[in-house]
Parts: sequence; structure tokens; C-alpha cells
Amino acid sequence: MVRSYAEPVGDGILRAVSHPTLGLPPRSLQTGFPEGAARLRADRARIALRALEVAVDADPTFRTRYNEDGLRNLLRDAEVFVERLALCVAGNDPHWLKTFADSTATVYRRRKVPMDDVVRILEGLRAGARGVLSDAETAASDAALDEAVKVFTWYRRLAGDARKRNPILAALYKGG
Repeated sequence: MVRSYAEPVGDGILRAVSHPTLGLPPRSLQTGFPEGAARLRADRARIALRALEVAVDADPTFRTRYNEDGLRNLLRDAEVFVERLALCVAGNDPHWLKTFADSTATVYRRRKVPMDDVVRILEGLRAGARGVLSDAETAASDAALDEAVKVFTWYRRLAGDARKRNPILAALYKGG
């Protein structure tokens, strides 16, 4: 006999079921390091600023390619990355940063931000988060950052950031 999920087990209590569409239990934010996530959220602005500083130091042309508003936008984006990283550390699961990277790559493409610059910001975020997290918490954040870097690297290949574009060919294709 096949039992339905709606059938009571005993005393009118229904059986526990997983997520109906995925077949998995919901992701928990308590299975990892919630204290480390709280420290990341508390120092979000400082860590984001450090991440942007590391990215600018890694590439000297960063300041010439972005004006003041562009750098402010990247700083705001870095703060959002810190928040997503805090979710990953809290649940010890890289899902939140990886999914966020996958959904924001097109936004960066539209804003004409190369994926290499986003990867540099993530590497700066790795350096900034190490000052706040313990060793075990750092392993969880490194795993999440590695997954996000993989996503942005894949979009880098897809969009042609891996090589410099030939200006003559670009003019021919654009017709101007």
C-alpha cells in the first residue's frame, strides 16, 4: 500500500515531508558557523572596502577604467557579496554565493564590468574575510568564494573577456 503524504501517521499528525519541488529539505543557516556570519555582517563595510582596495592594488588600470561613481557601485556590490558570503558561512554551504554569482554575471556584462574585475574583488574579499573568521570558518568561506570564482570565470570565457579584442575587427562587425 502506498501512503499519501497527507495521511496522518498517528494522533492526527502528518508525516514530515521534504521540499515539494526539489525533494530536499530547506537549507539551514544554523548548520555552519552563525557566529562567523554575524562577524562578517558586523564588519561588512570595512571588509568590502578592503576587498576593493586589494582589487585596485592588483590591477593598476582599475582606477583609469572606473570613475568615482563606478568605484562606488563596485564598493556597494562588494558589500552585497559580503552579505552572501555570510549566508554561506552560516550554513557551511556555497549555494548562496554561487547562485548569486550566476544571476549577477549578466548585470556586470550590461554594466561593461569585465569578469576579471569581479574575480579580483572576490579575491580581495577572501583577503578581507580572513581577518574576521577563524580557520574552520575560513574554509567555508574559501569554498564559497571558489565556487563564485568558477562561475565568473565561466562567464568570462563565454563573453570574450579572456582576450583583447581587435579594434579593426570590432569596427568591421559594428559597421563603423
